Amino acid sequence: MANTPYPQSYYAASANPVPPRPALQEEVQTDVCVIGAGYTGLSSALFLLESGFKVTVLEAAKVGFGASGRNGGQIVNSYSRDIDVIERTVGPKQAQLLGHMAFEGGRIIRERVAKYNIQCDLKDGGVFAALTPKQMGHLESQKRLWERFGHTQLELMDQKRIREVVDCDQYIGGMLDMSGGHIHPLNLALGEAAAVESLGGKIYEQSPAIRIERGANPVVHTPQGKVRAKFIIVAGNAYLGGLVPELAAKSMPCGTQVITTEPLGDELARSLLPQDYCVEDCNYLLDYYRLTGDKRLIFGGGVVYGARDPANIEAIIRPKMLKAFPQLKDVKIDYAWTGNFLLTLSRLPQVGRLGDNIYYSQGCSGHGVTYTHLAGKVLAEALRGQAERFDAFAELPHYPFPGGQLLRVPFSALGAWYYSLRDRLGF
Repeated sequence: MANTPYPQSYYAASANPVPPRPALQEEVQTDVCVIGAGYTGLSSALFLLESGFKVTVLEAAKVGFGASGRNGGQIVNSYSRDIDVIERTVGPKQAQLLGHMAFEGGRIIRERVAKYNIQCDLKDGGVFAALTPKQMGHLESQKRLWERFGHTQLELMDQKRIREVVDCDQYIGGMLDMSGGHIHPLNLALGEAAAVESLGGKIYEQSPAIRIERGANPVVHTPQGKVRAKFIIVAGNAYLGGLVPELAAKSMPCGTQVITTEPLGDELARSLLPQDYCVEDCNYLLDYYRLTGDKRLIFGGGVVYGARDPANIEAIIRPKMLKAFPQLKDVKIDYAWTGNFLLTLSRLPQVGRLGDNIYYSQGCSGHGVTYTHLAGKVLAEALRGQAERFDAFAELPHYPFPGGQLLRVPFSALGAWYYSLRDRLGF
């Protein structure tokens, strides 16, 4: 049987040691079968186990193999489209529910880290950096919007103030969110998986779901086993493949690229980011960066529509890093990798139910670290019969890409080119 290891990355190289997990080689019975051991699946499993459900998790490769173990590691609040866009789309009542949930994911992460003693280099503080007056105006509006929904840990920064937290002369200002922050994302996933197992949950690695037998008592088939369940949660996101065709038609895997420097040493690291906050800029195709626990700089950006792996990731991302920090021109890059996230046409997550007993959440659209933890809680609530918050997400429109799968890549790339051109021209 094929054994899929972690892709080479800084996170895989610095992951906390964990015991090997077996592949499923038998038939098992459970209350809930979760497909995917990333953040959505692990969060769902934890909330369900804490509520008394029997849970089995199937992972095609290894825990956190996908976006959960390869992302930029930034705790960023809200969704890929903010609450004002949701309000215009669905009206004030539904937006009120979704708005108050927009800041819950980060709290869930911190609760999990504290409750289960997860060692993942958790740091508080995230910066949104503005390159233009228009972007600064957007941040001022965003602060008012978020405060309307009770989120008050925010500080607007002028050019002098932002230079105190990031040694980059590109920015004219920004906004600091002290409920934002950053983590070692793979170690967070591994810690959550250990928490699942501590509560009696079962996790099978190298056990891809290859077929779902739908019906009153659904069955998930793997190459060497099967899981009979009362409920199924589909949490594969960009790595789900064609397992559920109706979900694949309304989403598109996209790749983002990340590099990690050699260790910078305390003095240089502290000069770049004196308070150890993470940073993302306000461009449509944004750059994001932060320090690791061992004082490296992780820098990411760029989008490859359709999730192809670029031939030379460092050649794409290193110039972006040097534009922000020319003082790193002689610094060596130790790691470069790509990972996929799942994009929806609306840039809003897709949550729903297929039949009576198959639930799903997908399409974080690049904003998944916090949302996926919230999604797990919302899915668990729905299985317990408390569906108000689940319904608020489920009622968001799920649009298919124009032209189907054949044209979704060129259409999306054209749209991204248009918005990135606007960024460059300052519109």
